[in-house]
Amino acid sequence: MSESLSSSKQPAIRKGICFVLSAPSGAGKSTIANALRASQSNLYPSVSVTTRPPRPGEVDGVHYHFISKEQFKEYSETGKLLEWATVFERGYGTPKDPVVEQLTQGKDMIFDIDWQGHRQIRQALPQDVVSIFILPPSLQELEKRLTNRASDHPEEIHKRMQAALDEISHWKEFDYVIINNKLDEAIAQAEAILTAERLKTNRQTFLHSFTNAFTL
Repeated sequence: MSESLSSSKQPAIRKGICFVLSAPSGAGKSTIANALRASQSNLYPSVSVTTRPPRPGEVDGVHYHFISKEQFKEYSETGKLLEWATVFERGYGTPKDPVVEQLTQGKDMIFDIDWQGHRQIRQALPQDVVSIFILPPSLQELEKRLTNRASDHPEEIHKRMQAALDEISHWKEFDYVIINNKLDEAIAQAEAILTAERLKTNRQTFLHSFTNAFTL
């Protein structure tokens, strides 16, 4: 037999995936995103910009780029953001250039954004987005999680609960839905989705030349 597997030495080149997680606040998307980053190779965070102040323990440039409202306005008006939204009078957005560069290099990017951001990023990069909407097991459990988090005032929690129903109504726009009843199961389901999407035929652009090199 000739060197039928010689092409296996070639790198498995493919364009990266925009792996989007979205949910109402408190449903667990950030926890699941952090778990995926810890367990999955070739999965990199997209560091968003925001006009809100840092929460305890958050580091500028790691969790978010904390910028002024004036800077945010300039970024959004000049096309520097891939997606952006204003939530509770606070701006959130994803810088465009770093994402495009990472995808071109074959790196998968994970996004913790709301449904508005998902809609924009899918419009901008329709072939590269894989999205999951994460649901809480109930609204009562969602309120309990927000209260236990102890990072927001009661009036802020009330606003988030009011917004949750509207956010949940957009679940049909996403490729997948996970009900976060048991965190370990939700993480495993998200990992399975990512693995399956990485192995899709149309993403593995090297397969044509790889299989053509098979000879007896």
